[in-house]
Amino acid sequence: MAMARPVRVLLFAAAVLWCFFLYQIFRPSSGLRGPGERFVNFERDPNLDPTGEPAGTLFRTSEKYAPDAEDTDRINATLLALVRNGEVDDMVSSMLDLERTWNHKFNYPWTFFNDVPFTEEFKEKTQAATKAKCNYEIIPPEHWATPDWIDQQLYDESTTILEKGGVQYAKMISYHQMCRWNSGVFYKHPALKNVRWYWRVEPKVHFFCDVDYDIFRYMQDNNKTYGFTITLYDEPKTLPTLWPETIKFLADHPNYIHENSAVKWLTDEQRRPEHNRGAQGYSTCHFWSNFEVADMDFWRSKPYEDYFNHLDRAGGFFYERWGDAPVHSIGVGLFEDKNKIHW
Repeated sequence: MAMARPVRVLLFAAAVLWCFFLYQIFRPSSGLRGPGERFVNFERDPNLDPTGEPAGTLFRTSEKYAPDAEDTDRINATLLALVRNGEVDDMVSSMLDLERTWNHKFNYPWTFFNDVPFTEEFKEKTQAATKAKCNYEIIPPEHWATPDWIDQQLYDESTTILEKGGVQYAKMISYHQMCRWNSGVFYKHPALKNVRWYWRVEPKVHFFCDVDYDIFRYMQDNNKTYGFTITLYDEPKTLPTLWPETIKFLADHPNYIHENSAVKWLTDEQRRPEHNRGAQGYSTCHFWSNFEVADMDFWRSKPYEDYFNHLDRAGGFFYERWGDAPVHSIGVGLFEDKNKIHW
């Protein structure tokens, strides 16, 4: 009986804490609560309010954005997807989301890439998901194939080590080819020769928010080069020599670094020190390129082209698992004005 009172006290305290917990969850809201609360006073981008229009007015669509408009307000841009025939239903799912939230107002063309011909089923299903024009392009073998300077034995040995280390897709050759193609080859395709802007769209992704302005025109009119939605840390085991190779390149081309670069973001040792060690000084911060909107003229610039060619010859797209996300991020972070990177 001597223990009864302490037990009752503990039970009472637990009940009080439980009630307090429930109150915090279910109490009436006096405004925007929860995860979005910190954005209540988020500063609105003034560029979304055209001169002479009331604050809060967005760039709305017009008849000049009709699919067949000759005198169009669309700029030189495309929605871009690297996709296989077997992913058609997942691709259509992504298209329906983006068409519903944005592209049905602006009708930018879709450009699909594959290393084999698209099936009629793929073409019919994707074209049915949009009023905009769809282009179906085959990647030239020389753009997709493993370069002849890659040593097959070294590739086999290296990827075996990566796989044992838990690196995902380590031995999947098509994944290595995809990363290389997305890093520095896709914009060389003849179908994109005269196209400047692209928005990358992956199969089976989702877009939840309605967007009422022309994102491509916004990027162009506000002198932006690269647009992203999220930044992440990469797995150091996938790119141990990416930063050392970058340092080698910069030693030969110090003039390529922009005076207002984002180099601190790429090298900040305070972020995750263990990543800096594993990645030889690279913070592994990168833009998640699955949703990137970018100006291909930057990829076509001499600093980026020279950088990609250096990395390509180093072999890390195959001997390691360098992804297009860190390669694009390092390129933009070093060679472009950080004010032209847009969240």
